[in-house]
Amino acid sequence: MYFSPETAKKGSELYKIRLGFWVLLVSCISCGKVHKEAQDSSGSNSEETAVSNTRENRATPTTDHAGRIESLAALETLPDTAFVRLSDYSTEFSFDLRYATENNFMKTRVYDCPKCYTRAITARALIAANSDFLKQGLRIRFFDCYRPNSVQFLMWKVVPNPQYVANPVKGSIHNRGGAVDITLETFLGQPLDMGTDFDYFGKPAYHDATDLPAEVLENRKLLKETMESHGFWSVRTEWWHYNLKAASAYPVANFQWSCAMGEPL
Repeated sequence: MYFSPETAKKGSELYKIRLGFWVLLVSCISCGKVHKEAQDSSGSNSEETAVSNTRENRATPTTDHAGRIESLAALETLPDTAFVRLSDYSTEFSFDLRYATENNFMKTRVYDCPKCYTRAITARALIAANSDFLKQGLRIRFFDCYRPNSVQFLMWKVVPNPQYVANPVKGSIHNRGGAVDITLETFLGQPLDMGTDFDYFGKPAYHDATDLPAEVLENRKLLKETMESHGFWSVRTEWWHYNLKAASAYPVANFQWSCAMGEPL
């Protein structure tokens, strides 16, 4: 087939146009692909950065458990009969030490300052019992702990009735560092309803009182059963009083704690 020079020239120009079009098309496709990959890569990096920043800014939970465990380890090394300040070995108790105030049956302050001491063996049992309460959103609140024997004599003068106050000549288990007066409260500091206040001397405070609201009976049962499971026994006339069996026969003590400024309970 014969092509004139003009036809051949036109064909050559058409070929160049088509070739240019395909080159441009391929280039555009390649650019689009590169651009998309760049966008994908950029998006991926942004997500990783966001996650990274979120992790970096997330508050790490902080607790005092490490320090408390060290203290508990130290407590385990002490002789059972050693007197210890309970707040040195746990921050998970609450204190309302009534005999350092006038809010008690004597209507007078008999402690110079509020401190809670017990024997080491008693402290270990209390921490174990409180651990069970903590799992239920509760904790122990203390009304009284170790009590100097001299204070026992003052109490006996006001209420010389062994149903409520131990004869100071024989001594109370409080004087031996083996008894505590307690209740339960929520983590917000709201005490559970136990039917009467602490130091209420009357039948409604007895453990065998049954004509009380169901909630009160359940609260007392929870306190009693948990404390008994950790070696404590109760007093029939006082729902708040618990003695540690293992410390009940220790010698009566009369030491007075320090009331230096700034010291914890």
